[in-house]
Formats: sequence, C-alpha cells, structure tokens
Amino acid sequence: MTRADREPDTSPAPLWRDPSAAPAARADALLAEMSLEEKIAQLFGVWVGASAEGGDVAPYQHDMEEAVDLGELLPQGLGQLTRPFGTAPVDPAVGALSLARTQRRIAAANRFGIPALAHEECLAGFAAWGATAYPVPLSWGATFDPALVRQMAAAIGRDLRSVGIHQGLAPVLDVVRDARWGRVEETIGEDPYLVGTVATAYVQGLESAGIVATLKHFAGYSASRAGRNLAPVSMGAREFADVILPPFEMAVRESGVRSVMHAYTDTDGIPSAADERLLTGLLRDTWGFEGTVVADYFGIAFLQTLHGVAGSLGEAAGAALAAGVDVELPTVKAFGEPLRKAIADGLVPEHLVDRAARRVLAQKAELGLLDSDWDPTPAALTGIDAEHARGSVDLDPEGNRDLARRVAEESVVLLANDGTLPLAPNTPARVAVIGPLAETPTAVLGCYSFPVHVGSRTPDTPLGIELPTLYEALVAEFPGSEIVTARGLDEVDAERGDGFAAAVELARGADVVVAALGDRAGLFGRGTSGEGCDAPSLALPGAQQELLDALLDTGTPVVLTLLAGRPYVLGRATEEAAAVVQTFFPGEEGTRALAGVLSGRVHPSGRLPIGVPRQAGAQPATYLAARLGQASEVSNLDPGPAFAFGHGLAYTTFEWSDLEVAAHVAATDGEFEVSCTVRNTGSRPGVEVVQLYLHDPVASVVQPVQRLIGYARLAELAPGEAVRVRAHVSADLAAFTGRAGRRVVEPGDLELRLGSSSSRPRLTAQLTLTGAVREVDHGRHLHARLTTEAAPSA
Repeated sequence: MTRADREPDTSPAPLWRDPSAAPAARADALLAEMSLEEKIAQLFGVWVGASAEGGDVAPYQHDMEEAVDLGELLPQGLGQLTRPFGTAPVDPAVGALSLARTQRRIAAANRFGIPALAHEECLAGFAAWGATAYPVPLSWGATFDPALVRQMAAAIGRDLRSVGIHQGLAPVLDVVRDARWGRVEETIGEDPYLVGTVATAYVQGLESAGIVATLKHFAGYSASRAGRNLAPVSMGAREFADVILPPFEMAVRESGVRSVMHAYTDTDGIPSAADERLLTGLLRDTWGFEGTVVADYFGIAFLQTLHGVAGSLGEAAGAALAAGVDVELPTVKAFGEPLRKAIADGLVPEHLVDRAARRVLAQKAELGLLDSDWDPTPAALTGIDAEHARGSVDLDPEGNRDLARRVAEESVVLLANDGTLPLAPNTPARVAVIGPLAETPTAVLGCYSFPVHVGSRTPDTPLGIELPTLYEALVAEFPGSEIVTARGLDEVDAERGDGFAAAVELARGADVVVAALGDRAGLFGRGTSGEGCDAPSLALPGAQQELLDALLDTGTPVVLTLLAGRPYVLGRATEEAAAVVQTFFPGEEGTRALAGVLSGRVHPSGRLPIGVPRQAGAQPATYLAARLGQASEVSNLDPGPAFAFGHGLAYTTFEWSDLEVAAHVAATDGEFEVSCTVRNTGSRPGVEVVQLYLHDPVASVVQPVQRLIGYARLAELAPGEAVRVRAHVSADLAAFTGRAGRRVVEPGDLELRLGSSSSRPRLTAQLTLTGAVREVDHGRHLHARLTTEAAPSA
C-alpha cells in the first residue's frame, strides 16, 4: 500500500512550516529538531555552475578549494548555492531549470526538505550571460540621482528573481581613499554621504524585488595601504568612524538590507572577519541589524593563511563565528570538517553554530523556502522542458536597456569645453576617432560584468548583449560626417608601436579628433582596472599620455573621451584639449550616451564622484582632506585635483542668487534653513546639481576643510527657468567623533556652502551653534532635507 492509498495525514504541520508564524519562531522550531551536522550544513555554500542542458548544477572547481562531492554533502542539507549563472555561459531559461532541478534534489536529500539559498553577483547588473550590463557603481555616483539608481536596482532584482536567485552580492559601500586601488570602479565615490545615499537607494530597489541585498565590504577595505588589494589598513578609529562607517550605518538604518559581507582586510591588526566589536557590537547591538553576515570569498580561511590570527581552519571557523560571521562562501572549507572537529575538541562552543543557523533559517523562512508549497521553478517556466525553454527568458529587455541608457546618459561628466562641444549634426566633415578603445566593444564594461568576469574564459562564446563600439556609435550619431578611426596603440597598456605614427597622421587630416582612452577591465593583473589591478600611479596606462600629447601637437581640436574605471592625470589635455569628457565604464548603452553628449542630443549632467588628480604621484588624495592635507609651500607635491569632486559642466550657464537664511543662530540641538534661487541663464536646457557642504573652522579635533551633507539634482531647466532650492539642516549634521571617541555637536561658528562642486562654492551662509556640547547617537539625523519649488521668471 502506498501513502496515497492510506488515509490523508491530518497531523498538524510543524511550526517551522507555518508561513503565518514569525520567521524567528519558525527558525527556533526547526533548529530544535536538527542535529549538529544539519545545523552546520546551513552555514556554507557550494560553488556551482548551472547545466547548459538543464541537468543538475555541477560543482565548480577553483584553485583555492578542494573538490566537493554534492552526494556526500546533501543528506545533511546545504546553506547556499554560489553563482549558478555566474560561473559559465548558460541560456537563462535553461539555467533556471537546471537550478530548479538541483533545488528539488537538495530538498529531497535532507530530512527536512530545506532548499538552498542561491546567490549571484550584481555589481553592475546581474552577472549572467545575456543580462543587461549597466554602468558600474562609480557611474551611479556620477549621476547624483538615487531615485534612478533605485529603479535600476529594482529591475536587476526582478531579473534575479525570474530565474530563481535569492541574494545579490551588492552594493559596494567602500569610500575611496586611494584611487590607485583597482576596485575603485566598484565604488560609488570618495564621499561617504554620496556613497551612503546612492547605495541605500540601490539596496531599496533590490530588496523591493524580494532579493536579499548584501552590503560590502564591511569595513575599511578601500583604505588598504598604498592602494594595494588586500593590504593592511592603517587608519585611526576617528577617521574610520567618520568616513568609512557612515554609508553602512545609513544603509542599515534606512534600506531594509538583509545581509552584510565582511571585508578581507585587517584594520590596525584586527581582521574584519574576526572583529566581534565590528560585526556584533556595532552592526547588531548598536545599529540593530538582524540579517545574516556572509564571508567574502575564502575570507574565513584567510584568517589562517593570510592574517595569521588562527593556527588552523578550525580556529579560523571559531574566530569567525564568535565575531558574527554566519555563512562561509563561496564553498565549504573552514565551516566543514574543521569546524566539526573544533566543536568535538571543545574549542568552539556549539551555541555559536546555533546562533548563526538561527539567522540563516529565519532568512530562508522570510524567502518562503520553508513553506510547504515551495516550488523552485519560476512561474514563467512551469511545465516547460529545457529544449522548449531555451531563449524564452530575456534578461536584457527594452525596459532594461532604457534604464541602462538613462543611467549612462546622466553619468557622463563634461570636465572641460572651449566651445567645441556640442558638435553640429553635419559638421565637422571628418572626425578621427583615435585610441586603443575606439573599436573595443567591452571598453564600457567593468570587471564584474559577465563578458569580462566570466566570458574572458570562454572567448568563443558570443557576448550575449549588444555592445556598440565608440566608433560605431559616432557613425550612427553623425550620419553626415566621415568617421575614420585608428587605434594608435595595440592595447591600453601598450607602449608605442607601429600604428602610432599613422594614427597621428590621420588626426592631422581631420576636422576634429575624438581620443578614446582609458582602461581595460580585468581581474588580478589581467587589466588596468578591476579587482587585483592596482595602479602604481595615476598616469594613464601604457603610452596613452604620449599618444594624447602627439594628438594635441597636431593642432587639430582634440575632444578627449575617457572610458575608465578610475580617474587619471590628463597632463596637457587639462588645459589644451578642446573638451574633456569623462565616463566610468558606462555599460552597454555607454557609447551611445557618450556620442549623444558629443552631439548635444544629450545634455551633459554628470558630476564627478571622485576628483581627477593634477599630479600622478601625489596619492592618496581626497577632497575630504584637512588643512594639512591641502597644497602648501612646504611640499613640492600638490595633492589638489585638476577637476574637483562634484565638478561637471553643462552646455548652458546657471546663476545662483538670493541667498536667504531663516536664522543665523541655532542651538546644538536645533536646525538651520537656507535657500537660494538657481536660474538657467544660457540658451540651452540644462541640469544643475546643488551640493551643500559644511565647513567647521574650529573644532576640538582636526576636521576636513569641508564635507558634503546634502545635494539635489534639479529637474532640467529651460532657458530662463529658475527654481528655489530650500535646505533644512539639523545641527546633528555638524557632528563628528570627538576626543573621547563619541560623536558630538559642538557650539561655534559654521559655514554652509551651496556650490556646484567642492571647489566652486556659489553662496555661503555664516551660522553659529550655541549651547552645550551635545552627544548624538545612532538615532541622529543623517540628511539635510533639500526641496525645490518654482521661482519667478526673470
């Protein structure tokens, strides 16, 4: 007799299967029934690749891991599946069916029927074959438009959900401290407020689609010594608190984020993966974070192999668990047999496993993975086999491309212009597009885009998305002009070769030159930008500066366009180029956006999220420097920028006027209100970005000369149109970490600078705070509230 022939089972379902119960209660109920081995199995992932034929996923073999036998692991359960789509090219629909098939296998193999949580990279879009390649995060920062970034992230989240993914490993909240660091392209910029607001919007978008967002890298990774990947961090507690931590705090408080990834680095000798004060004391006990903390890939083993704070993998597992790390990624290493042995030997208390497993199971309950009606097959693929599903899931639809285009267009930064731009539709008659990136389709992509990150290992596989080159985009943009092209250099990091002279000669015969310079994204030294591709200086790679200077020497007007992952010194071009246009790996629609700016079809509106340096070796540098960090007569190195944070030109002009201050004096628990009028005084429509900076001339500890506390990207203004911008500024925003290590607001004079960049204040309000020194906690105001209203016409 089969079970179907017997009487229906009327026994009540266990609490952990009840979707109406609180996730924490469900997790506790399930945890009470699990063995130690079953609990531990929930604390690690396995790196896999989806099958191109729709069969089970296959474990991916990495040179930093041992072979994994899924058949041996699965009877105890499995916490996560690592990058099923981001390991090898696979048709999205077939990959989704492969993942669903494997999820059913995982659930069937363990006695509780618990599937795995599947995660993917989504740093600049879903890192899967055929998925939309959006601009990199540094371009998000250049938009100064969190609302648009939120829309983009929601679209990315929907694509992840459509194929069975639960968690996305983004965004990066590292604040740039040294632009030589290879991962600058993954960051949002050099200012913690800009990073925090844009990253928070990204998380809100991803989470709105039901995807678990992951803040990374917590914390300090971007401040590694000399800009070297994984180098130690030498930073005092005050700078750490006031520069590195605020973006994470903002995201935890405001975004609904459900996961955090620890950083690889150590700060003052304490690795983040073993820092209980950071991962538990601050993140959970102070900020109230309730989600999961996941390891950066192989980061727990690094406690033994790189940091030397653990003598074995078992000790590393215990240290990470004690600090507050819940999940080992990308695959089982320290949290497998080494952890089991350490517990058996009495070196690691079992309650630490319970604590981590409770968080993992509660998250699975939130995601519906413990529900009795859970089904791993995406709704659109129900009842379809792999053969018929192929091609049915589009991860790069028109709506996505439209979003990619809008982000790209808003992120293009016009640095300099002598009036050459915009180019008239049918003139110049002959345009020479010269440079190593003129005809490189992937010139718009960062290192975590699928074609670069994974596709480079399978060069015979089609890119999966349309990537017009800059040359092709200009041909389409200027149909009445003759567009000619030459590389000049074989690669972005090449030395001068046979094609150099011919390219320069081509420039001499043109009416205008568009120089296509910048970076090649890659991994671990295979590029000039990207993870492990750190730069010895901020000089343009290879012989690009030599090519640029030779183009300037021709006398033909040179429009310098940069497709890069970091800012570079531009030498003579800063003053001599007809125009300079900066993009940061602007994604699949990037060359069209850039061509649109050159033609005037797109009004340039991007602003620098990081300054462009004047000297290649004056690093590290940041606009957040204190007075001693500025240029001075006692040093021959000028760390100041050629183009400052927040800078960006338009094809029109703006007048700032009518500054009003509601009251020049407020208590240390009070608020200021300032307002001004911004008017388009030119002949073209344009977008202005109002930036609000705080200057504290006298404080009990050294402060940056100024720091951003608010901004507003104004809607496009027609010629003559004006808006009134009003800023409400809590005294909380003047807080900083004082000598006792607590955040304080001090009485004294302040300046609020309303400006179009950090180097161009337009209007300045002189203000005074009165009363006693006031301590503020993590409930303080984090934003200046900027609003706009119509202003009378001129």
